[in-house]
Amino acid sequence: MASTCLLPKTISQFNPSHSLPPSQFNRIPPLPNHLYTLRKPQPSQSHKVHAKKKNPWLDPFDDGPDPEQEYGSLFADGKQDEDPRPPDNPNNPYGFLKFPAGYSVEIASLALKVRGDVRRCCCVISGGVYENLLFFPVIQLIKDRYPGVQVDVITSDRGKQTYELNKNVRWANAYDPDDDFPEPAEYMDMVGIIRGRYYDMILSTKLAGFGHATFLFLSTARDRVSYVYPNVNAAGAGLLLSETFTPESLNLSEGGFHMYHEMLDWLGKPFRSVPRTPVPPLKVSISRKVKEVVEAKYKAAGAETGKYVVIHGIESDSKASMQSRGDTDSLLCIDTWADIAESISRGLKPVFVIPHEKVRENVEEVVDDPSIVLITTPGQLAALVNDSAGVIATNTAAIQLANARGKPSIALFSSEEKGRLFVPNAEEKKCTIISSKTGKLKDIDAGAVVILAKKAFDLPLALV
Repeated sequence: MASTCLLPKTISQFNPSHSLPPSQFNRIPPLPNHLYTLRKPQPSQSHKVHAKKKNPWLDPFDDGPDPEQEYGSLFADGKQDEDPRPPDNPNNPYGFLKFPAGYSVEIASLALKVRGDVRRCCCVISGGVYENLLFFPVIQLIKDRYPGVQVDVITSDRGKQTYELNKNVRWANAYDPDDDFPEPAEYMDMVGIIRGRYYDMILSTKLAGFGHATFLFLSTARDRVSYVYPNVNAAGAGLLLSETFTPESLNLSEGGFHMYHEMLDWLGKPFRSVPRTPVPPLKVSISRKVKEVVEAKYKAAGAETGKYVVIHGIESDSKASMQSRGDTDSLLCIDTWADIAESISRGLKPVFVIPHEKVRENVEEVVDDPSIVLITTPGQLAALVNDSAGVIATNTAAIQLANARGKPSIALFSSEEKGRLFVPNAEEKKCTIISSKTGKLKDIDAGAVVILAKKAFDLPLALV
């Protein structure tokens, strides 16, 4: 029997004449009319629908929520509830790693998807001590808006020190988000950390381009929210982010005290039956151990509790000066501080805060028998301000800490505009703003500072 060779069948070329006849297309029923048009949502009586789209980069046809959809079930309405279940593993900080790796790690509730609950939130904060300190109201707003949420922070080494004043933060990791060229090992290690924590939302105050947006996208968080560049450098970042904010300038810190107002407005927005969450004031908490350490410091310098005035803002190149990135002209020379301190020494003792030991000699050369305290962390500065009678400082973290603790203060600014920007509602905060008439801080009137200091701290008048 002759063997036959089986050859593979060749694929015939596509011939338009072999396609379906035109009569077949006539049998397909037409689409409804409402699928051809895009309806614009109208605000209902129960809640207002924001006109801003969720992300125009991802879905240009997304006009927001449906105004005709009715809510009110237990899983879709109101604020989220704290998880009443005890952790599966009390020895583990995550509480749910009971299954082997690669298996069912966590069973998310229905409300987590339908209502958009946030159980774990990560905040990537750009800047130093000043910028992280002004981020405290944002963290408190997140805690008020999402009860039971766990907040973690990723910031620079200096910024991490600020969170010894905040009890709402679970973990603070040191990683500089402002480094444009990070080490690949550190970059991948941080990506692995945020991926392993299963965040529901990640916030960032660094102006994001495509690179930083990729970093946030690799976190696998459901909601990725960040500021973006106000120029062409933001191209492509919106594709990887869920919500974006565009600041007015490249330096977000120039916004002053309300530098995060876009993010605060988005976080506190009304949602279904949940009203708008008000923005809380700036508050800090000081631990007992830090208070004891600082008390020993200022008593060794010859000051007593409640009988000294904090002098902060001495000119120095140290990173512990705690000045804002939005106000570079915010440090005074020691000669001007000496003129101010000599006039108030009869009522209260001035305590000079130095950020580095090399500044001590400069103070001792100008001031006779000064009380000098070395303070390098915001926690110790807050404890020093808390035990004082008041604060006289330039635009540093000392002014914001004095306002947070309700202490009378005198703030020295290079211009009146800067003063209103960084200390709004100064009278309600017991803060007196003194600005320079020339636009430079070095030309500030020391005599005006002395006169206002006597009124602010109830000092007896003395001949200058």
